Amino acid sequence: MSWKSKLTPYILLIPTFIIIIIFIYWPAAYSFKLSFYQESFFGNRSIFVGLDNFTDLFTDPEYYSVILTSFIYSFSSVFLTILIAFLISQLLVQNIPGTRLFRLFIFAPYAISPAIAGTLWSFLLTPTVGYLNYIFLELFGIDTDWLTTTPYAFIAVMLATIWKMLPFDLIFYIAGLQSIPDSLLESSMIDGANLWQRMWKIKFPLLSPITFYLFIMNFTTTMFASFGIIDIMTKGGPLGTTTTMIYKLYLDAFAFQNNGSAAAQSIVMFAIMGVITFIYFHNVEKSVHYQ
Repeated sequence: MSWKSKLTPYILLIPTFIIIIIFIYWPAAYSFKLSFYQESFFGNRSIFVGLDNFTDLFTDPEYYSVILTSFIYSFSSVFLTILIAFLISQLLVQNIPGTRLFRLFIFAPYAISPAIAGTLWSFLLTPTVGYLNYIFLELFGIDTDWLTTTPYAFIAVMLATIWKMLPFDLIFYIAGLQSIPDSLLESSMIDGANLWQRMWKIKFPLLSPITFYLFIMNFTTTMFASFGIIDIMTKGGPLGTTTTMIYKLYLDAFAFQNNGSAAAQSIVMFAIMGVITFIYFHNVEKSVHYQ
């Protein structure tokens, strides 16, 4: 093998490395540097303040409330999304007329952006003309302003987030269920396993690698990509009950022009994601059954 053929893979990867460095590594390094500085309002002067930005964050009770809100929002959304996706996927793998059409419709939310998802749910939950608000009023007697009152605003944001993430999880679960041998399920039926036992004792353990992957992807989505939904639906309100870490970072960076604090928050988010991912891989992966 000549030296040219050995270098060919690296040469082909150069455009990818350039894009990654420009749009990922360089902004990350700049954020890390900026977290130790305070900038003037017009951005024409930077003052080195050391760890003051981090000190201000962790001495602010409001920031701990934001972290708690982020964790409740993320873990609840991820758990419910995975659970609902697993249950619905059981129906979408059945060989019944119209299944393919149902799959097409239920995958549609995955094709739209979080901002569009937030806009759609804002219309659906509008107190005066929202269809969902009308349904809740007729069935449960709930007549409220979903987007400006607590705890309904938080629930509304969660509903929109679950709806947006659900198709992604369904794709993986449907593919996983279709790969389970029919002979295995037939053997369990002969042994007397009922529907519930087949679902949770056989199918779910066999799909544990998919669940393992989906948790990481969904958690990352709720932590970082949920900004569009929150900004459109509630803008972090009411009274900050839907202000997550990513939305507070946005407010400090773009609304209040406090770039140093925003950069420090990005470092904190990176550290939290790293710790959670490490703990998850270190503890949960042991229970994952790879076929």
